[in-house]
Amino acid sequence: MRQILGRLLIHFRRLRAAEGGVAAVEFALVLPIMLMLYIGSVEVSLLIGMDRKLQSLTGAIGDLVARSDTKITAADLEDYFKAAGGIMTPHPTTDLRQIVTSVQVRPNGTTSVIWSRQYLNGSMTAGPYNAGSSYALPPAMTAVAANDFVIVAEGRYDYEPLYGFAFNQTVNLYRQNFFMPRFEGGIRLE
Repeated sequence: MRQILGRLLIHFRRLRAAEGGVAAVEFALVLPIMLMLYIGSVEVSLLIGMDRKLQSLTGAIGDLVARSDTKITAADLEDYFKAAGGIMTPHPTTDLRQIVTSVQVRPNGTTSVIWSRQYLNGSMTAGPYNAGSSYALPPAMTAVAANDFVIVAEGRYDYEPLYGFAFNQTVNLYRQNFFMPRFEGGIRLE
């Protein structure tokens, strides 16, 4: 019996001293966590990139409209919407909603929508803001644009995550940019 216990004790000591498979076991334990972190960081990076693209899109469309010389045709505006939508490449633009609104700011700080158009699913329609209604501009923009006009460019995009590791629900992205028309007197839509 003593011999059996002695042999067992020797085997336990050898087992305790053996470290050959420790690295493989540790790697197997850490691998799933590292993969989830990696895929999650890719997902978050794509979301941040999409938000930046939406910011660029609203900046581009607003700047193009603000450069117009007192008038813009509906065909030109629709072309601007289509061109700006290319910024979202390679992502689909079916969930992309672009809005451009011309707002007049009176000397007393009140606002009035002159015209508004939106572009969604390949077609341009009347915007969500009715002509003559007020538009809530930030106080700083109202102060800068008193007795003048402001072009407001908005973009909305429903971002669907690819894998769903970092987050598994749709993220509603929204960006808004303000531009002063380059030429005096606002921009008419024809």
